[in-house]
Amino acid sequence: MKISIHPEVTQTPTGNYPQRVVAYVLDLKRGGGLPPHRHERAQLLAVTSGSIAVTADGSTFVAPPERAVWVPANTVHETRHLASTRLRTLYVAADAVPDLSRRTTVIQVGPLMRELIDVIVARPRLYEEDGADGRVVSVLLDQLAAAAALPLNLPMPRSASLLQIATRLLEQPADAPLLGDLAHATHMSPRTLERQFKLETGLSLRSFRRQARLLRSLELLSSDMSVATVSDKLGFGEPSAFIAMFRAAFGVTPGRYLARR
Repeated sequence: MKISIHPEVTQTPTGNYPQRVVAYVLDLKRGGGLPPHRHERAQLLAVTSGSIAVTADGSTFVAPPERAVWVPANTVHETRHLASTRLRTLYVAADAVPDLSRRTTVIQVGPLMRELIDVIVARPRLYEEDGADGRVVSVLLDQLAAAAALPLNLPMPRSASLLQIATRLLEQPADAPLLGDLAHATHMSPRTLERQFKLETGLSLRSFRRQARLLRSLELLSSDMSVATVSDKLGFGEPSAFIAMFRAAFGVTPGRYLARR
């Protein structure tokens, strides 16, 4: 079924709106992103197709379809998207409801939340807060306040030398550098490097690389890339190893994930 989208919400919102929620639907071309920025309102980046990665609060968050990244008001963040991506962005007034999360997170966009967003993007931005549209917005805000965080983030280290290693593992998921080489580059012993990396991220280097590959796999699968190609790009010798890791993390195989999407 084709979803109706009000023409107004495809235009960049400008000025101040008295409404609690301001909707914006946009299509992003493959391989783009925005440098660090912030908004006075909180932001819900709901992915319809493709995927988006948001870096904020010292972590990278990845949302494939049927997921959304919640970014609290005035949070400095940057974005990237490997594939062509359609977003339904909702800008939410910071004081809309008291229970909205104050931390950036990824949430599930379930059937009810998806329907509520569909109703909102089909309405003009200056909807009536005291009417039926305002009641729809109130239900959506209740859903957002109750949404559970999903483990689709990667904590990044604070120190420059370890951040450089983490960025390398995130951007080159097929790379498997030796611990000794990484330690030499940071002028640390292997044991010190492992200890400091876990202190700053809460993850061992091995666990960090595994999570980085999982998050990148979601981005690649969301670009309609085959399971075998994703496995190769992530540096797995055989697709079976990638499939096993993916199923252990998400409870389904990559093929089933694609079918659900």
